[in-house]
Amino acid sequence: MMVGSGGNTRMIKVALVTGGSAGIGLAIVDGFINEGYSVYNLDCHQGVHGHWLKCDVTDMNAIKTAVEYVLANETSIDVLVCNAGIYFSSTIEDTNEEALDRILAINVKGVYNAIRACIPSMRVAKKGSIVLLGSDQCTIAKAKSFAYNLSKHAIASIAKTTAIDYAKYNIRANTVCAGTTETQLYHKALDNYCSRSGEDKNKVHRKEEKLQPLDRIAQPMEIANLVVFLASDKASFITGSLHAIDGGYTTQ
Repeated sequence: MMVGSGGNTRMIKVALVTGGSAGIGLAIVDGFINEGYSVYNLDCHQGVHGHWLKCDVTDMNAIKTAVEYVLANETSIDVLVCNAGIYFSSTIEDTNEEALDRILAINVKGVYNAIRACIPSMRVAKKGSIVLLGSDQCTIAKAKSFAYNLSKHAIASIAKTTAIDYAKYNIRANTVCAGTTETQLYHKALDNYCSRSGEDKNKVHRKEEKLQPLDRIAQPMEIANLVVFLASDKASFITGSLHAIDGGYTTQ
């Protein structure tokens, strides 16, 4: 998008974020807005900031329609952030096919759909930055995390192969490997655990904090700040990389 007055014009960069209505996704949307981007949020749930487009990331046609809408209203898509995802805690024996299909559909196919829809226009423009939201489980394993861990390792792979295949078009792809972050979903998970176990929520939360060398868990905007940096020209020589932002958890 070009804006200006008095003969002076400037380009406003465009960022497309999946799952930008809450938690880390909302912080990412706000982060790009604060940097002057025109931001489109593709989410099934209503977004409060940016331009909200109702979209199920598992549906390729829905993603294509949303991307076509953005390109009809903007000159390009400069940044794609694949944030939409779900968590599922279970061993392989306790993960039925329905649960496996659902987590792979959202966490992996959703990323595939978004990149497939956006990258042709980036290729033509010969520029673009793709940032995928992974987790500390892109590089390590945790107990009772078979399907989720599988999906996050897949995301790391997608970023690496995309970076190699599209470097010649000046398209970068990186993964943000976020650790435990204080969101509504985090508190919901704690509430569910404490409901089952009878443990005190404050004590459980403190245990989570003590697992991190920095003695606390992340705030959503801290993750968003790294995403915005990786998408920017300041990170112009960074591609195919996994960036840990976990308070030192995976260094232990």
